[in-house]
Amino acid sequence: MRLLIVDDDEPFRLALRNAFLRRGYDVSLAASPAEAERAMLDAAPQYAVVDLRMPGGSGLDVVRALRALPQPAQVVVLTGYGTIGTAVEAIRLGAINYLNKPADADEIEAALQGKRSPPMSDVPSLDRQEWEYLNRILADCNGNISEAARRLRMHRRTLQRKLQKHPPKA
Repeated sequence: MRLLIVDDDEPFRLALRNAFLRRGYDVSLAASPAEAERAMLDAAPQYAVVDLRMPGGSGLDVVRALRALPQPAQVVVLTGYGTIGTAVEAIRLGAINYLNKPADADEIEAALQGKRSPPMSDVPSLDRQEWEYLNRILADCNGNISEAARRLRMHRRTLQRKLQKHPPKA
């Protein structure tokens, strides 16, 4: 079974590779959509695990390319910043499942085989979602609070107060 892992987080990518090698998979790695395209040309995978957000392109582009292969791969999309919109788009493009990071090899393998149905305890609280979203926007602004506040249409001080709190429980 050939598996392609596409993720820009090298330690995570290598840990997944090792876990799937122990399970008997033939694993290829890619750190970007361009590397994923080259890996697909070398050997078409049967399965793929694709990170949604990467430098150099979107994981959704990789999903499109994998599903366009003569023998389309079973694709699971991973993301640290999940939204309903991106989940719907990933499934519409042909991904068989959409998992939030951190996901372990057991969860990913079950998703690849179509066996995962998320329990309700996996659903994060609204406070947790807001906190993660604010931190994602701040990261997109390279830590610039003023720019993040402008993008969020929020007063800078309000954003600072929200970010100073400890992360809410999931």
